Amino acid sequence: MSRTRALQALASRAGLYVVLLLAAALFVLPGLWMVTASLNSNDAVFSYPPRFFPTQWNWENYRTVFEVQPFARQYLNSLYIAVLATAGTVLVSTMAGYALARFRFRGRNGIFLLLISGILIPEEVTVVPLYRIVNSLGLIDTHWPLIVLPIFSGGGVIATFIMRQAFLSLPKELEDAARLDGLGRWGTYWRVAVPLVRPTVAVVVILSVYNSWNMFLEPLIFLRTPENFTLPLVLTEIEDAYGTQLWNVQMAATTLSILAVLVVFVAAQRHVIAGLTAGSVKG
Repeated sequence: MSRTRALQALASRAGLYVVLLLAAALFVLPGLWMVTASLNSNDAVFSYPPRFFPTQWNWENYRTVFEVQPFARQYLNSLYIAVLATAGTVLVSTMAGYALARFRFRGRNGIFLLLISGILIPEEVTVVPLYRIVNSLGLIDTHWPLIVLPIFSGGGVIATFIMRQAFLSLPKELEDAARLDGLGRWGTYWRVAVPLVRPTVAVVVILSVYNSWNMFLEPLIFLRTPENFTLPLVLTEIEDAYGTQLWNVQMAATTLSILAVLVVFVAAQRHVIAGLTAGSVKG
């Protein structure tokens, strides 16, 4: 009987692993095809059936990325825009979320509802007024709109909502104890509340980097010169002197563009897991 149960458990586990492998393949195979296409010839990119291993390894596709566009400059553009926008989003969302969660003042719930209702406004509706404002400030073809707008637009609102909910989940007794030890509002916020919600901050970092790194509509509207372009715009501009799309070179640029996001995700994921693990063992 025990042998039969062991075989049933083994078969059940094997079936689970097969399902998980098939689910993982749905996510891995497109990425594998992208890397393969980046090393293929332009004609072989759309071969059918798809080739997951190139017949000829064309590493020069990666060199061509830097020849058809000022790719290094554009990569740095996206990098520092994402860093500044993420830092601003984390700072503003944690402060606003803490204020909405802990401060008692008239109209607090109304302000929160008004803030959340902004998510319901489609981004496309705000394009014209935002363009007029940015143009009147003389910031067209600069990176300032791409840094400031994510902090106060839909992504910033969602980050504020997430941080508010995280601060609401903290026991008030911890902050009361901190104030008894002589900490003021700022000290309680910075030295007690924020460290306790570090996993949530890591989630906000991931979301903010993702949103900033993938912005396309805003750079398309506000940027003019290729030297100021960000990566999403670059990926639509990779072509030869005759205007032919270089799909293999585009896949090479795409492969390079996702590396920074993967690094941020892996680094932030460690903090999320560490915070969740620490919370599970504390009584």
